[in-house]
Amino acid sequence: MSGRARLTLFALLATLLTSGALLPLVHPATWIFQAAALAAVQSGVGAAARRVPLARPLTVAAQLLVSLLLLMLLFAGRGASTGSGPLAYLVTDFGGLYGQGVRDVGEFAIPAPLTDGIRLLLITGVLGIGLLVDMLAVTARAAAAAGLPLLALYSVAAGLSGGGGASWLWFVLAGCGYLLMLLAESRDRLAQWGRVFGGAAPGGRPSQTGLGAGNRPLAPVRTGRRIGAVALGLALAVPAALPALTSGLLDARGGGGGGGVGTGVGQAVNPLVALQDSLNTQDNREVLKYRTDGKQLSDQYLRILSLDQFDGVKWEASARPLSDLPAQLPNPPGLARDLLASSDEIRTSVSASGTYAQRYLPMPYPATAVDVRGRWRFEPVGRTLVGEQLGKDKYQNAQGAQYTVRSVELRPTAEQLAAAPPAAPEVLGENTRLPDNLPSVVSETARKVTQGARGDYAKAVKLQDYFAVDGGFTYDTKVASGSGSQAIAKFLADKRGFCIHFSFSMATMARSLGIPARVAVGFAPGTKQGDGSVVVTMRDAHAWPELYFEGVGWTRFEPTPQRGNAPAYTRPQTPVSQPSAPAALPSTSASAPTPAPSQSEDCTPKQKQLGDCGNAAASAGAGGGGDGVPVGAVLAWSALAVLLLAVPLVPLLWRGRVRGRRLRSGDPLEAWRELGDAAWDVGIVPDEALSPRAAAARIVAGGRLEADAAEAVRRVAGAVERELYARPDAVAPAGAGLAPDVLAVRRALLAALSRPARLRALLAPRSAARAAWAASTRWSALTQRLRRASPVPRPAALKRRAG
Repeated sequence: MSGRARLTLFALLATLLTSGALLPLVHPATWIFQAAALAAVQSGVGAAARRVPLARPLTVAAQLLVSLLLLMLLFAGRGASTGSGPLAYLVTDFGGLYGQGVRDVGEFAIPAPLTDGIRLLLITGVLGIGLLVDMLAVTARAAAAAGLPLLALYSVAAGLSGGGGASWLWFVLAGCGYLLMLLAESRDRLAQWGRVFGGAAPGGRPSQTGLGAGNRPLAPVRTGRRIGAVALGLALAVPAALPALTSGLLDARGGGGGGGVGTGVGQAVNPLVALQDSLNTQDNREVLKYRTDGKQLSDQYLRILSLDQFDGVKWEASARPLSDLPAQLPNPPGLARDLLASSDEIRTSVSASGTYAQRYLPMPYPATAVDVRGRWRFEPVGRTLVGEQLGKDKYQNAQGAQYTVRSVELRPTAEQLAAAPPAAPEVLGENTRLPDNLPSVVSETARKVTQGARGDYAKAVKLQDYFAVDGGFTYDTKVASGSGSQAIAKFLADKRGFCIHFSFSMATMARSLGIPARVAVGFAPGTKQGDGSVVVTMRDAHAWPELYFEGVGWTRFEPTPQRGNAPAYTRPQTPVSQPSAPAALPSTSASAPTPAPSQSEDCTPKQKQLGDCGNAAASAGAGGGGDGVPVGAVLAWSALAVLLLAVPLVPLLWRGRVRGRRLRSGDPLEAWRELGDAAWDVGIVPDEALSPRAAAARIVAGGRLEADAAEAVRRVAGAVERELYARPDAVAPAGAGLAPDVLAVRRALLAALSRPARLRALLAPRSAARAAWAASTRWSALTQRLRRASPVPRPAALKRRAG
């Protein structure tokens, strides 16, 4: 097998091994076999075109054309075709399928079903990356640069899959493929220098074949393999060995072992910086999966704990005594028996992932019974389950837990909340306490916003509307987190923040108005799957305020725009003077119609998954990161990035191709042209009027060449003079012996430059202007041929037409 054929094979292997990172995105993964077959045909076409040989642009064009034809045959008729023939297949079918694939990606969670649209996106992406890798590594002979499209493919796949326990395996496979491709390319380059001489063979005689005992490769190839193995091992071992790299490649759990509140993945629900990190994370791993028989999935918040103490620096949970977990939990505080009797009890089965090491158990609120294994304790005021301490720095946690929660699906009405009597003194005293250093702007803003509202309920709805609708606030997870008094005042002034800022500010302002308030931390409802289950990820981490109303108990509000959904009892049909915050997902209890555009225009994929659409002012979904990563946009930006990185290399690659063709020809005139262009690249403009000897002296002087390089220039000029002026029978053929002289002069010319000038000569060579001149010449010749080929009326014919 030739060196170029071997390089073609390893370039294809590197593409397919890197494409393995896409396998966790869809189910089933049978598309990879089709992609591998089409990529193999694409590489075969490239190998055949290079063997002809065709020019490099024609080789790439042939591969692209064959790939499009194969895709047409594979997907023709699967889209909404409005015509017939290849044009309809390529335009109508492909356009429709690509659009369908983008929509499917936005609507399905990972792993998504293998629809025709998603299959087309995956196969087209693999073929596109394969074409770039083959073009760079084999056609352009720049295997190192081929790592850029491979890196783009792996990065997109890893970002969409959100990591996972086997993500390191795809990294190893992709890295091995890339290293094998580099090894094949280096071996081919090394072979062009001649035989490889290694150490002594058995018996003390040097090996003339470059192979040792048993035909094993000696130093160059063997050393390359060792370097590659060491580099790959370090890439895997260093992130796992350094404690600071908590999200390293092999860190599938994302942190520690789950001791306290702030350990392990439990940081995903820490109400300060870690919550912000969870909302901004690229590793959107699954935390929980559950099934429920509740009628309104959009209200299925999974609550972990409540923060009811505010000292001016931070919100935190009160330290209260824990009790054994009873078979039946006591009734929620403040909840009237008639409302409890009229509410439905729902059953939710939860399965926590193996990476979720939180000490608190996520549950719907209010829970009435919990069936869970392990040593769990019950905190009755906050109604939370806390893992018991099992040893030094070791606690019971939710990692891999499977449990069932029975809870009450409360549906209080606006009238019940508006008619709620004052809270008990012990509830008021504990849950309206504020620090002395609270800036006056907080209470002043609360009074201004709720001006004219009668009763705690109307004030609470106005506060929610102020943050979610009327106040001009912007949801932004990049804002610095903070829960202290000054952070709240800054948030009210800047009007930018995420759920921490909104929930803490509303709870603080409610307390300043005498309304008992606290902050709940947990997860938004999550994403409904095709099998009826619901998946909760790290980006679903959320915080929201709970306000207390006698007879109803602790009641959820949603002031954060573009997150979660506003409860039904705070919507426009409620009897308040100000319009209430719009809900992302309407409840079954909502009866009054709202003016809204059509459902097809405003119903987001997230709302479709939750199974409830129709409100015009729907939020952007429960996830902190939106409805999902738009694959089309990611692929487009990745392709643009690869293109931007590849464009500066085009002049460099063109010059290398021209240089190789000239020096391989063995023609002294071609070697002289290459020497002139090498001097032109460093700033010595060629002068066609000079003789070879005068031009050589000009290159030596302009390039400040030393003795060896100057002598090489003179040798090339002498060969050109003999070629041009000597008698034919006296010319000694120069052969390929001038190539080393030309390359030595080029190295000397570049070495005499400063680093910026050297980069300019390599990346933007002045002699590349010859390509534009050649294109202009070809275009002129083409137009002249077309002009000669066009029929010109003869004079006799013109006379007949005139008569």
